Amino acid sequence: MDVLAEFLRIRAATLVQSVFVIVGVVVVWWLLGRAGAAWLGRREARLAREDPLHRTEKLQRLETLWAVARSLLGIVAVTVAVLTLFALWGIPIGPVLAVGSVVGVAVGFGAQSVIKDVIAGFLIVVEDQYAIGDVVEVAGVGGAVEELRLRVTVLRDLDGKRHYVPNGEIRVATNFTQEFSRVVVDVGVGYGEDVDRALEVLASEAAALAEDEAWREAIVREPEVLGVDDLDDWSVTLRVVFTTDTSRRWAVRREFLRRIKKRFDAEGIEIPFPYRNVILHHEGSPDP
Repeated sequence: MDVLAEFLRIRAATLVQSVFVIVGVVVVWWLLGRAGAAWLGRREARLAREDPLHRTEKLQRLETLWAVARSLLGIVAVTVAVLTLFALWGIPIGPVLAVGSVVGVAVGFGAQSVIKDVIAGFLIVVEDQYAIGDVVEVAGVGGAVEELRLRVTVLRDLDGKRHYVPNGEIRVATNFTQEFSRVVVDVGVGYGEDVDRALEVLASEAAALAEDEAWREAIVREPEVLGVDDLDDWSVTLRVVFTTDTSRRWAVRREFLRRIKKRFDAEGIEIPFPYRNVILHHEGSPDP
């Protein structure tokens, strides 16, 4: 006990300095987090006044860059704190680095995949392949990007499942929402209907939706009525394409379909459904 008390008496100043170092690192980390959040808030307010075609994309990229920068700052802060504590307690850094290098070589063979993931994650952010909020397909998995870390990309699919995809496994990344989204809406009408009249109704409703004050910012370009796209077994398929803000693509599609259903009902235009003829044969009856 006397030895411990003597050690604490001698090292009291070092202990106090160590506490200050740890507290200082935590405070600096917290201040940087607050400053980053405030900066993002100001940028979001500024982007709200810009072209809606690029507003969401730019904000998503800023959020992604800040998330990666925060991770890197955390690594730097911990490294600086550890080296400072070593210096305060008189622990020679050279031997520690030498031991670390030997261990690093041994572990390096098993950590190659991790290093590959980190490098790939850095390139994804720098090249702006996708950002938080984008809908992508990577390594055979599709969904919305919830998190973009240096090692993994976290996706949430339509079923609510969360997928963790190592960045090093991504060979091809398909981004469905970069810069803008295109929403394809196919509407079927009966073979007995006037196709030209149905196309006029589609064009009228598409234009009305684009001019609606509630949807004006969501639809960033004039809708395109492409015409007859296919002749199915039971219907003629007509196609309309919307260019939308990435965050409201599905909402635009649902609203347009709702309006078309009501308008077709009012105009008496049939939206057919699949049907089959069933012929029943009774025992002893002749074949038709």
